[in-house]
Amino acid sequence: MSRLAPPTHDRGITTLTLDSPANRNALSAALVDELATALDDCAADDTVRAVVLTHTGNTFCAGADLTAPPDPHALVALMRQIVAVPKPVVARVTGHVRAGGLGLLGACDISAAGPGATFALTESRLGLAPAVISLPLLPRIDPRAADRYYLTGERFDATEAARIGLITLATGPAEDIDMALVPVLDGLRKASPQGLAASKELVTATVLKSFDQHAEDLIARSAALFASAEAREGMTAFLERRDPAWAL
Repeated sequence: MSRLAPPTHDRGITTLTLDSPANRNALSAALVDELATALDDCAADDTVRAVVLTHTGNTFCAGADLTAPPDPHALVALMRQIVAVPKPVVARVTGHVRAGGLGLLGACDISAAGPGATFALTESRLGLAPAVISLPLLPRIDPRAADRYYLTGERFDATEAARIGLITLATGPAEDIDMALVPVLDGLRKASPQGLAASKELVTATVLKSFDQHAEDLIARSAALFASAEAREGMTAFLERRDPAWAL
């Protein structure tokens, strides 16, 4: 069963919709593969000017699927693909984003979130760390905010996400997210394909450098953490809906 809804197209904008609400659009191995294939298709299609990445249900992405996790190399490759594809990728978020889901947002060029969106880097509470998703996140978010939210796992809202640089714009309670995205998408439609590709190359250079320099080290760190006794306890406690042994 596909974890992506069939793509839709509107005047040069292709929308890819995460459609696995049963597991809160968690990043399973299958979903990572499907999304990578869909992005390849968009990159090869001259009628696609930009891509919108959105979701069904009340969760944009809950992070890695702990029951069917993707290979860390595949997840890193997907995030790098979003950064490197020569067409802008715009995230449209109206629900919750957790852990690895923030890596997808960090990889996107532009991100908009509605008032119902919440965000949290919950890895430290599972005996893990936001290792591979640091590749797109740390070059883009406020360092002091990273200190706080990496360590505490606190939840924060769209206004705070915009303040720290995680997303581009946050809509207010009375604003419609699709109306807020109209000038963004119209701007992309008016830009030339060459102009978009060249401009994206400029603004993503630092992020791609992060991937090229640190990906293998962070993949190794992630694997070591996932194999640890503390992580096994953290993930078991999460799946059993109880506090882990170390919680005070």
